[in-house]
Amino acid sequence: MKKIILFHVLLAMLLLLGACSGKREISDLALVMAVGIDKGEKEGTVKVTAQVARPADARGQTGAPSGQSGEAVWSVETEGESIFEAIRQMSSFSSRRVFWAHNFIIVINEEVAKEGIGDVIDFFTRNPELRMRTWVAVTPQTASEVISTVTSLEIIPGEALAKLFRYTTISNKAPRTVIMDVLSAYLSESTEPLLARLDFEKSKIDSKAPDKGAQANQVVLAGAGVFKEDKLVGILKPEELRGVLIFTEKIDSGVAVVDCPDNSNAPLSVELTNQSFEVKPKYKDGNISYDAAFEANIRVVEAGCALDLSDEKQVKKLESSVEKELSSQINTTVTKIQKDYKSDVLELGKVFQNKYPYEWKHYASSWEEIFPEVKINLQVTAKLESGSLLYKPTTSGKKGKEEK
Repeated sequence: MKKIILFHVLLAMLLLLGACSGKREISDLALVMAVGIDKGEKEGTVKVTAQVARPADARGQTGAPSGQSGEAVWSVETEGESIFEAIRQMSSFSSRRVFWAHNFIIVINEEVAKEGIGDVIDFFTRNPELRMRTWVAVTPQTASEVISTVTSLEIIPGEALAKLFRYTTISNKAPRTVIMDVLSAYLSESTEPLLARLDFEKSKIDSKAPDKGAQANQVVLAGAGVFKEDKLVGILKPEELRGVLIFTEKIDSGVAVVDCPDNSNAPLSVELTNQSFEVKPKYKDGNISYDAAFEANIRVVEAGCALDLSDEKQVKKLESSVEKELSSQINTTVTKIQKDYKSDVLELGKVFQNKYPYEWKHYASSWEEIFPEVKINLQVTAKLESGSLLYKPTTSGKKGKEEK
């Protein structure tokens, strides 16, 4: 009995002794926050830019060691015939081992994306350190400049870019695409990748000198890049994205601007809430079609007219206007995707396969030709929320005094 107890004690000690055998000291790692992929200066090469966080110095300052610039990050650029070769060359610039587990985002230049991102997907999905929830985006700008753009709210530029995606479910300005989504679409028999697009926009106030009012670039979500297999084939503007996102993502909120129902043609803004979307495939006599239904509650948030929500006729007219506006937006985008880009970013092939797995086997190899001709019957329903606090527009209280 004593021998058994002694054996277990020794076994526990062995486990404790080996607990730190694979440890990595934070001081030995170069923590990558963002990655930019551009074309290299030499023909056939790729330029990789890694944004590395600087550790705080001994006095607790965030930034470079004492006596240097104090920047929170350090960016290093290398070129190679492959991404792996370029990254390996970073070891000649860095005294620390490049560590990918904290990377927020991968930004790919559109010229690179047009030639194909298969190697990008392959490399980063093979990397055991990289999180599969890392954001992926394309940009018409130089990717190295985009990931290096400083903001006033975040110390780490890469983290600032990642946080742009936090509210896309209400802004509807870009898809929420991570490396896992890209890989899944790339390996799919029908679905194609849809990546967020980042671009520069002139800010009215320079983040480094707000008192001077100088112009400065800020990074904004600017729609999406449409892919076919691994190549970028087209761009969707932010205002066109609603028609795609309702098919592929859960949207929490949205905004629609229509004409006031009092025939004044003044703009009226409504918020879309409690949105639901359902698409059902239909298969009959060898023909594939879809019935799509989009429903949303609407709430008036701004009215530039004499709107009276207690008037049933005005309410019906408002609901009809919103339905027509949403139908037009969605149908226009769907037509553009089907006819111009011929890329199933709507995941319609996946929906058909889920319901008709046996029939799908006959159409999988020819889905690329079938998708552009598939008919989608869309039904949009908008219902005004009854809990509105203001049934009549807010008007000046001085008007009555002037009439007396």
